[in-house]
Amino acid sequence: MGTLERLASELADDTMKAMTELDDWQMHQEVARVISASSQSLEEAYLTEMRVRMTERTARAYLEKLVAERRASAG
Repeated sequence: MGTLERLASELADDTMKAMTELDDWQMHQEVARVISASSQSLEEAYLTEMRVRMTERTARAYLEKLVAERRASAG
């Protein structure tokens, strides 16, 4: 993993933690605006990392709900 990808990934991890703690699911857009002022490459990598993490979070919540529903209907 190169420097760009590592930095984008670490920043996305930190942003997800802050968004969860503060319940602010738009915060990543503010961070991206700050990045874009200096580095379009880092902004793109960061936004990709954020999309992946946010999509995984949504899919995991859906999976947990689906499993709970199916367990309840089976029992």
